[in-house]
Amino acid sequence: MKITDVKTWVVGNPPPGIGGKYFIFVRLTTDSNVIGYGEAYNATFGPHVTARMIEDVADRYLVGRDPHDVEAFFRRCYSSGFTQRPDVSMMGCVSALEIACWDIIGKEAGKPVYKLIGGQVHETLRTYTYLYPHSGSVHTEDVHGSNVYNDPDLAAECAAEYVAQGFNAVKLDPAGPYTAYDGHQPRLVDIDLSARMVKAIREAVGTKCDILFGTHGQFTASGALRLARAIEPYDPLWFEEPVPPDMPEVMAQVARQTSIPVATGERLTTKTEFARVIEHRAASILQPDLGRSGGILETKKIAAMAEAYHIQVAPHCYCGPIVGAANIQLAVTLPNFLILESLKTWDGFHAKLLKKKIEWQDGNVVPSKEPGIGVELDEAVCESHPYDGKDLHLQMMQTPLMP
Repeated sequence: MKITDVKTWVVGNPPPGIGGKYFIFVRLTTDSNVIGYGEAYNATFGPHVTARMIEDVADRYLVGRDPHDVEAFFRRCYSSGFTQRPDVSMMGCVSALEIACWDIIGKEAGKPVYKLIGGQVHETLRTYTYLYPHSGSVHTEDVHGSNVYNDPDLAAECAAEYVAQGFNAVKLDPAGPYTAYDGHQPRLVDIDLSARMVKAIREAVGTKCDILFGTHGQFTASGALRLARAIEPYDPLWFEEPVPPDMPEVMAQVARQTSIPVATGERLTTKTEFARVIEHRAASILQPDLGRSGGILETKKIAAMAEAYHIQVAPHCYCGPIVGAANIQLAVTLPNFLILESLKTWDGFHAKLLKKKIEWQDGNVVPSKEPGIGVELDEAVCESHPYDGKDLHLQMMQTPLMP
């Protein structure tokens, strides 16, 4: 079996745009006409540049080769251009292609990928969702006015609605702007709002629901600890990425001085970067995103390292349903799995992109028993929703935050 063809799509995500402005998908085809799908969570270059990068990587290191040889593929890419170091842009491309290879491997074997990488540990997977405004409800306020991101009462009402749907964990990130000049000290208004938001949600959901407190690495260690002290009374399940991701030694200062478990990982890639987090005890929860972390096998290795240190894994997903499906395949196999990020209940455009949506029931994902990664991309939907812009998937504020 050999890879013979590569095709990419940059798919525009219609309003409300949950998961980002666009998704970057790839399709691999073999000489026996087996198809595999992958997706990149890559934000460093424009989406169409990234799609061409994926095609270039595939042409250099995958086309004409056996998709089963994912380890050899990874090593060629990791060493591309005399690098042999974590490269977030390269690994976004590798992740997309490696997921597609596993999709092919599973289909060729007639098995879900999870049956080929250790087997099933979990029958279902606990999920959480961000607090998202609900169209047609009280949460449709103007984003510059009162909304679920800055109004404690609306956030509490939204959280209660998600609990009624079946979720027992929700996430929010009210901690203020994040900039290209972080870390910074939190403003007092941001500490105050964060505490009031978490307090209102805790009062609304009681012990029925965990609260996951997100930041975007915007603080110094001392600033993160000031914020942590303000929200500790409401017992969040985690304090996410309290400082920038480039110095786990600094994140470890936070982890040592707060009772809230520290979570991190969406901006990290390969076992090498995650090993530094583990070595410095910088987090007790890892959040690899399989569209960036190096793919399914590489992230399985990351999870195994974490398991040895009693660190749990909560796969990150702020992108499309192919990364979501890959996260599921991996999470099913992990003894140290904690919780899975869900884009609400995998409805809306995420469901439309698939021939059969990801199954979600009573707060849990039910893993597919179909071969491969368990989902099939609807190519006609991809073709009918092209993204023509140049925006990055995510962007930090470009000027310093002035209190």
